[in-house]
Amino acid sequence: MMVCWPYFDPEFDNLPERIYGPPCRVCIDNDSMEECTVIKVDSVNKQGILLEVVQVLTNINLTILKSYISSDAGWFMDVFHVKDEHGDKIRDQNVINYILQAIGTVREIENTVKAMAYRNDVFNNSDQLSEHTAIEMKGTDRPGLFSEISAALADLHCNIVEAHAWSHNARLACVAYISDQSTDTPIDDPHRLAAIEGHLTTVLRATTTPTQSESEIASPQEVKTAEFGEGTNMTDVERRLHQLMLSAGDFHRPEFEAMTPPPSSRSDGDEEGRKMVVSIENCHEKWYSIVSIECKDRPRLMFDTVCTLTDMQYVIFHASISSRDGRSLQEYFIRHVDGYALSSESEKEKVIKCLEAAIERRVCEGVRLELSAENRVGLLSDITRVLRENGLSVVRADVKTQGEKAVNAFYLKDILGNEVDTDVVESVKKEMDDVIDFEVKNDGGGSSSQQGGCLSSSPPQRSPGFFSLGDVLKSQIQRFSHNFIPTN
Repeated sequence: MMVCWPYFDPEFDNLPERIYGPPCRVCIDNDSMEECTVIKVDSVNKQGILLEVVQVLTNINLTILKSYISSDAGWFMDVFHVKDEHGDKIRDQNVINYILQAIGTVREIENTVKAMAYRNDVFNNSDQLSEHTAIEMKGTDRPGLFSEISAALADLHCNIVEAHAWSHNARLACVAYISDQSTDTPIDDPHRLAAIEGHLTTVLRATTTPTQSESEIASPQEVKTAEFGEGTNMTDVERRLHQLMLSAGDFHRPEFEAMTPPPSSRSDGDEEGRKMVVSIENCHEKWYSIVSIECKDRPRLMFDTVCTLTDMQYVIFHASISSRDGRSLQEYFIRHVDGYALSSESEKEKVIKCLEAAIERRVCEGVRLELSAENRVGLLSDITRVLRENGLSVVRADVKTQGEKAVNAFYLKDILGNEVDTDVVESVKKEMDDVIDFEVKNDGGGSSSQQGGCLSSSPPQRSPGFFSLGDVLKSQIQRFSHNFIPTN
């Protein structure tokens, strides 16, 4: 008996790609520009795709010098001018393969194994972190709070494998990876997790006092177990920190800053005293809201702003990003996910404040303290206790475990929020010098905090040489309008 089976063309699965092209095309060009690599991305458009692409580039510490984005009519086209962390073009084929694979250029890459090996080398803690329990916290900050959190986890017999904390405008966000102290395994017992969450919530809620303003008390104190997928990397954690700070309301200035100079008179750390300026105006002809940002340039700046706009449920249709003489100009043409431009002044003001907070919260001024020591249970609690006892408060922390070593980086201020006296740092160093390797850096000049912005109703005055996508669009609309002939 003969059995016949229907014939399927082996190329049938690729038919949509042959008709419409691949879902995503990436070109990495090292020949067009003399000093940087040009990355071009063409893809079917979807909400959040710009953030995904920027996140891939940020993962491997690429600096974005320029970018042009257009995503009308269901298609996403983007151009990035980038350099690596050493200021050079991207020459390493493993890095190129990783970019191609991560953005999704091709389904099969000859050097896939090498690309994944490079990825694992870049994110050497990814597999380790996926094997531990993630706890995320947000709430009102106070001096010594990070130290109290570290001590509470130690008391609960939790080992802190890695932790990252940001403090801004009297708000704190923290993501910590923990394991059981005795077995170094994930904590998955729901009763124990509930006890940990309850204890940490009590620590956070101790912040609220009768003297605080209603806006500060309204800041939600929250602790919960987070679910990060396998291969979690630093940029995923940073995006979560942005989301936590946004939901904690760090875009509101604390009441005690009410007597400080208004944003328009405060500098963002530029050597020439130029301010950070964030403004929004509507392009009624095209139903866009144009967000313009001019501020001091720094790494990961585009990631921070795109992340915030995306998390606030805005769609970026066009954008232009450029950098010159240490200044960055970003323009975003956005609409809300419902398809409408920003309609009220209150909505514009909130977006401006949230973008200012996103730019400010990553950057810290003052003393950066780097410590490394043989890792042990309770080490972080002991270090932060010594800092607290010497009147130092942690405003940002990056705590990691590398093999048998614990590598910690802290940005410090005194309990009043002022710069740290060098004598105090020397005292701390002497107290822990026998067990910990120290390195002290003063980032007051090179990484000054972005102190607020200007809530203006008009676009910032752009430095000569900056390209403005908004100016081009307006000139085209005006030229088009002149072609109409009156019918009266």
